Amino acid sequence: QIEQRFEKEIKRKQNNFALCILISFFPIALKLLLIELRAVGKCLIGPPTAAVMALVRIPEQKIILCGEYGVGKSSLFRRFLNNTFVPTSDRQSTLGLDHYEKGYTVGDKEIKLQLWDTGGMERVASITSSYYKFAEAAILVFALDNAASFHSLSQHMLEIVTYAENAKIYLCGNKSDLEAGTPQVTDSDMEAFCEQCQSLISATYKTSCKTGEGVEEMFRDIATQLVTSNRSRFELQALEQHGFKIEPAEEGQDPSCIC
Repeated sequence: QIEQRFEKEIKRKQNNFALCILISFFPIALKLLLIELRAVGKCLIGPPTAAVMALVRIPEQKIILCGEYGVGKSSLFRRFLNNTFVPTSDRQSTLGLDHYEKGYTVGDKEIKLQLWDTGGMERVASITSSYYKFAEAAILVFALDNAASFHSLSQHMLEIVTYAENAKIYLCGNKSDLEAGTPQVTDSDMEAFCEQCQSLISATYKTSCKTGEGVEEMFRDIATQLVTSNRSRFELQALEQHGFKIEPAEEGQDPSCIC
């Protein structure tokens, strides 16, 4: 038993000695490891590479259609959905909110526009604040052959800035195919409205749901603007997702860490 205790004591002292040696040489070993890492590559924090950014998928961007009943909001929605037009006489009367997502490629970004339509609910009840919630953009729609629909835009504008204060706002004059005669709403009227809104209107468009003219161009332009206005936020998200990157040190370059 004495010999066993003696052997245990010897092993304990040997372990303690080894531990002391390890602790003593740890700073040196750590320094050598850092030198080796510096020789292999350089550590940096910078913007994500093109390969990283190519993987970024921009979250769905909610877009709402606002305006009086009968100006063509549902027709715009249908053009966005499947690029079709249904004459008034063939339409079925439906009530209820509806939405549809469609993808666009803007440079190296992929974005989905999630378009929302009231589905005629404004005929029987006021639109609740939930319709505007989380909207990234709002399209104010009026009919170029209906001055009353244009003059009512101020009320819709007020609702947008109240319930979707961060949304970009666009002005859309629909039914451009009916402009052959004297339009009830002129280009100067649209410009005056934008001036009254004090730069709240991001862009103006003219569309015809009947012919499809200007519809796809409008949505593609809105997609481009949403990507551009949120570019820094998307790049920051990509950097957070992919963290740091390590690049090989160039030949002949002093292996130093620039973190």
